[in-house]
Formats: sequence, C-alpha cells, structure tokens
Amino acid sequence: MTVHQPQPDLQAAPAPADMVMAQPVEMTDGIGCHTGKAAMRAAATKAGLGETLERYAADYPAGPHDKPQSMCPAFGSLRVGLRMRRTATILSGSACCVYGLTFTSHFYGARRSVGYVPFNSETLVTGKLFEDIREAVFKLADPELYDAIVITNLCVPSASGVPLRLLPKEINGVRIIGIDVPGFGVPTHAEAKDILAGAMLAYARQEAELGPVQAPRGGKSEKPTVTLLGEMFPADPVGIGMMLEPMGLAAGPVVPTREWRELYAALDCAAVAAIHPFYTASIREFHAAGRKVVGSAPVGVDGTAAWLAGIGEACNVPADRVAAAQNAILPAIRGALASRPIKGRITLTGYEGSELLVARLLVESGADLRYVGTACPRTEWSDADREWLEARGVIVNFRAAIEQDFAAIEEFKPDLAIGTTPVVQKAKEQGIPALYFTNLISARPLFGPAGAGSLATVINAALGNKARFDIMTEFFAGVGTGYNAGIWQDTPHENPDQRKRLEARAIKAKRAAEEIP
Repeated sequence: MTVHQPQPDLQAAPAPADMVMAQPVEMTDGIGCHTGKAAMRAAATKAGLGETLERYAADYPAGPHDKPQSMCPAFGSLRVGLRMRRTATILSGSACCVYGLTFTSHFYGARRSVGYVPFNSETLVTGKLFEDIREAVFKLADPELYDAIVITNLCVPSASGVPLRLLPKEINGVRIIGIDVPGFGVPTHAEAKDILAGAMLAYARQEAELGPVQAPRGGKSEKPTVTLLGEMFPADPVGIGMMLEPMGLAAGPVVPTREWRELYAALDCAAVAAIHPFYTASIREFHAAGRKVVGSAPVGVDGTAAWLAGIGEACNVPADRVAAAQNAILPAIRGALASRPIKGRITLTGYEGSELLVARLLVESGADLRYVGTACPRTEWSDADREWLEARGVIVNFRAAIEQDFAAIEEFKPDLAIGTTPVVQKAKEQGIPALYFTNLISARPLFGPAGAGSLATVINAALGNKARFDIMTEFFAGVGTGYNAGIWQDTPHENPDQRKRLEARAIKAKRAAEEIP
C-alpha cells in the first residue's frame, strides 16, 4: 500500500500475544467471486461473521426476492469515507473489485487516493492478510493528517473471516473504523452508507459520553438543531434551515458528515429528520443518545406542512410558532407548483432512497404518476410517504426488482420513465423519453419552492422530447434487431433457410440430451 509520510517503527506495535484469530476457512478451489452467495454466507458465518450478517439481515431485510440489482454496495460506504476531511480509506478485497470501486469513486469526483492491501490465496487462508492490514493501518495512522482511518472488507475477505474487529480502536490518536460490506450481506450501496455512518456515530457517541469533544468547525449553534439524516443536494439544508427559523430551530449537520467533528454536533441535536428513511444503524445510535426521529421530509405542500408539525412536536415547539413556520413557506411552495405544472404519465424507479419524496413532488406538481419502485426497504420512517402515495393511487414497490420496473413500463406506457440505467435504456428502446434518476433527479434540490421549480424544469423538458424520440425511432427502425443485430461488413439480409437448419439442429441436440440416461 502506498503511504505518504515517513513511517514509524512497526516493531513498537507488535500484534498482541493473546490475540485470538478467526479460524481459517476450509477451501477447495477457494472463496472468490465465482463462489455462490449461499456458499460465501456459510463460509463467513463459519469464520465468525455470523453475528454481523444477522444484524445486517435485520437492519436491511432483503424482501421477497434475492437482492435488488444495483451497483456494488461497498461503493456507498467508500463514497462516504472519501467525502470526509482528514479521513483515510483502505479497501480489502479482490483486485478487480477494488479497481472497479476506485474507478467509480473517481468518476463521481473523488479527489484522494484509496488504500489497498493486496492478498493471494496463501495470505488469505493463513491470516497473513490481517497482519498486512494491521501493518498498513499503523503506517497510515498519522494524527497530523487524519482523524480516522476506515478499513472495509469486501466479499472475499468477509467470507474468509478477516477479523477487522481485532484491529486497535485507536492508533496515535487516529480512530480506526473497520467494517464488512459484502455483496452477499448488504443489499444496496445506499444502505452501505448507513453501515459506515452508524459505525462512526457509535464511536463518536462513546467519545462524547467520556468527556468534552471537539466543537464544529463553525462553532456550536445558538439554537436547538435538527440533524438531517441522508445525503442531499447542498442547497437543501440551507432551505430547510430557513423553514425551521420561525420555530426557533436551526438545521444541524447532514449525516453522513463531511468531517469527524460534525458527528458530535449531529448527536447533540433536538431531533433527527430521517430524510432518507433506511438509515437503520444511524437511527439506532440516535435513539441510544436519547434523540427523537421524525420521518418524511419537507417536500411539496402536504409533506412540508406535516413535516414541520412533526418536528415541532418532537422539539416541543408551541403550536403558534409551528403555524408561523408553515404560513411562511407553504404559499411560496404552492406558487412554485402552480407556475410549473407537470402534465404527463410517469413511472419512477431508483436506488438512492429518496424515490418516495420525488414521487410526492411529482404528484403535487400534477403528474399522472402510476408506479414508484425503490431498491431500498420499507421502514417505519417511510410509512407516511407510502400511505400518502397509495391514497392517491400510486403503486409503491419496495425492494423493487428490475423485472418489476420493466413490467411497470410495459403496463402503464408512460410519457416519461425515470429510473436506473437499464430502466432508462429499456424505455428509450421503446421510444419513451427517460431520465436517469441518480444524476438528473436526485442531484438537484427537492425541498421548498426551489425543489418544486427545479424538478418541474427538467421533467417538462424531457416530456417535450417525445416528438424527437418518435423521429429517431422511425429513422432507426429495425437497426440492431433480429437479423440486423451484430457487426456486418456488408448490408445484412435475412437468411430463412439457415435459420431453419439451425433450429432443426438445436431440436435434434435437445432430443439427444433427453435420451441420455
């Protein structure tokens, strides 16, 4: 692993003599990316990770199908760590996985290095990989550079029982956070963000219980604060702060935070707003700190009115001040919605966790929304949004499979499909305008008048592209389908005789296989 500073003598920090190492996993051709999910889970349980997997299963239930089809879950926790100041990140996993994760993280704007501890079958089975990780952590633990180091086990080290829990909790004043984020135990990258955020909150809460801690960079707020749980557009916390001001409250830090010291301020709040409702581990830490949690978000007219009332109740704000806050913001939201109506049938899918909030805003904007699918699970903190949408005839599908999202497009024939990359591709193949949820919808303000206006602008622009899609569909009709598929040196043409010969050969081979005893 590449290190940036001269390193201390590691002989001063030998592994404890009484350290109990996890038992090596019995391997045949090895635990690897080719191994089935069930086998990897069984191996991880045998190697001592059973309790962690059970907690993940309870926190992030998989739902009726095996697992949503989204990107590697570790990307979520990796991105959280890379966005934090004075935080180093180390990955432990197969080289191909580490390459993909680092490539994706830099594609999304990371501007720092990702540490990697390589391994082979021998170092994995003998426990040498853990020793290598421990050595790398000691080399990197420079308090002049870092507040914390995050080490993440990917699938293979998790299945093989590499025991990050045995790492020191602190080295030279640098906090050490070890987490397991295996694809066979964590359903989505959105929930992996909660795994790291929850681990950091747990560590920070224990520090705060022991004595004074560092104040936020901007100083402690003079007003009681509301911590905002879940990643959001940078302008949204500012807008939420303006909504809270008539109630004598202020917007607190956004969790996941951008710096370790913000964790203390996040815990030192009057209430927590679960903007993203699936942060189960983080909510558990806030509850342990005695904080109340309020679901939903200030989205649209109905959502904002209900959310402000819920925050007021949680923070013991007098009813007249809650009413003042509602009266100050709701007319502006109503005006923004009325000035930019959305007319068209829409289906919506995504895996970020804010899908139901976007759905509410679409409905209040006048859209004929038929279906919203999210890869995230249903929780009590999303119940208010689910009930509101279902009361208006919208199908809400948690832990949605991509096949269900495709089926929604086939059934409802929307004027616009909002979704993940394959959903967008599926829609455009049918000549339906489509928008990528992550980059074009969730990466813009959602709350207050700004949210209503911003969303309507991009949606209406996409709806207006239907005529262009019709022209392109007509122009490219038949290209790349049927006998036209593939790469040709000459103009492709249909060959029905060859097709018949191939079909007959396939039938003959099938019959021969069936006759084999």
